[in-house]
Amino acid sequence: MTHVHPTRDDRVVAAVSEVVGGPVGEHAGRHRWWTPARVLLLLTAITFVLGMAQKAPCSLADGKDQPWVYSHMCYTDLRPLYVPRGLAELSWPYDDDEETRDRYDAMEYPVGISYWAYGAAWVTQVLNGSPDRDARSDQPVDELAASKDVDRELTIFVLVNAVGFAALALLSVWLLSKVDRRRPWDAAAFALSPTLILTGLINWDLIAVALVAAALWSWSRDRPVLTGVLIGLGTAAKLYPLFLLGGLLIICIRQRRYGAFALATVWAAVTWSLVNLPAYLSGPDTWKVFWSFNADRGADLGSVWLIIDQVRDSGVGVDTINLASWIFFGVWCAGVLVLGLLAGRRTGHVPRLAQLGFLIVVGFLLINKVYSPQYVLWLLPLAVLARPRWRDQIIWQAGEVFYFCTVWWYLGNYLQPAGGGDVGFYWVGIAVRMACELYLAAVIVRDMLAPNHDPTGDRPEPEDLADVDPVEGGGGVAHPHVDPVADGRHAGATR
Repeated sequence: MTHVHPTRDDRVVAAVSEVVGGPVGEHAGRHRWWTPARVLLLLTAITFVLGMAQKAPCSLADGKDQPWVYSHMCYTDLRPLYVPRGLAELSWPYDDDEETRDRYDAMEYPVGISYWAYGAAWVTQVLNGSPDRDARSDQPVDELAASKDVDRELTIFVLVNAVGFAALALLSVWLLSKVDRRRPWDAAAFALSPTLILTGLINWDLIAVALVAAALWSWSRDRPVLTGVLIGLGTAAKLYPLFLLGGLLIICIRQRRYGAFALATVWAAVTWSLVNLPAYLSGPDTWKVFWSFNADRGADLGSVWLIIDQVRDSGVGVDTINLASWIFFGVWCAGVLVLGLLAGRRTGHVPRLAQLGFLIVVGFLLINKVYSPQYVLWLLPLAVLARPRWRDQIIWQAGEVFYFCTVWWYLGNYLQPAGGGDVGFYWVGIAVRMACELYLAAVIVRDMLAPNHDPTGDRPEPEDLADVDPVEGGGGVAHPHVDPVADGRHAGATR
């Protein structure tokens, strides 16, 4: 065996394997074509097809009203945004033209998503025969949205995005399978994730997910410049990939690789700036919409702030939420910093980027003003590598699936008490989701503090072992050899 096989490494997988004969044997051979990566790609493709089928009742069926969308839990942002954001006329998302802005709302997303949506709209209209956009500009927006030609385009637009998202999901699982060459099957929890089925097509979050997976892979190959570029690209699509720099900071302090952190940070900033530059130059006021929209946003779906807001008759002010959220997140990040610097010192184990990244991102999501159902995708690539155990993945994702159901029931008014009042059951859904996220975070913290619990069985980093007492912590081995080819995750640790 050239890699760790899950039937011999994970109790859940081993138990399930009894249906087909039990765990793989000592002398099992390798198939010439069906490598782990190819099997994972096939599983991801099947998962994504199921996700497209799950969204089909809302994306392909005609004449369905909003309650239908919520009862079938198949809502996607792709259709509702096509006309109201000017994509039907192929209006540049960052056009500050007064007439355009009076006619259409600006995109409230980062530039990476806006560029993707604009490109997908262009492909859609090419596939639809390149309609006359000048004629569309003469129609009222309501008439344009009701036209049969645009309705056909809506379906094509969803399918074009779905194909692109499928490619991103396949790329993500391939990259995750390559992060640790000994453990390609850890990516199976991504490939078979029920949350990928349910939320992959809601919005454009898979763009950032793929770039986070690429950054994890790049860092495992000791490429700080490429890692910085990928983090910059990811941050241009969603804010949260920026938090990976916090994990890199901790690792680089532990490994005394300050130059690598500086390179990653500088290239992340340069890349983000270059990607944002066309949007800013063409429409600075429109470019600022994303930032002002999030700053002015109050307590919204899925957040603990929504519970507080609904419990309190007077609600919670936006400024109070912003201040409290950033204070909590700052304290949380300080805790992760201290944990990352101290964890595993006696044994010479440095926390992995996936572990640190998960803890930082989950802290942000726990206190964020909104938790849309697809935000679970932010955690997915980090979680499957941070804690590659099916039991814990199932517990965490079960909580996310439960929340996914409750949010649509809440929006469809299916949870409204018969006697009136607040929807307490939706609060339960939020609480269960947060509890499951905290559970997985707690298990990851335990792995960091007691590395013998870490399923990956990481070998100690040479730099840290130099400070380990050979009697108390090092077992007399101060500098074990780490082969950067055999174990890509430690390629930079030997320098």
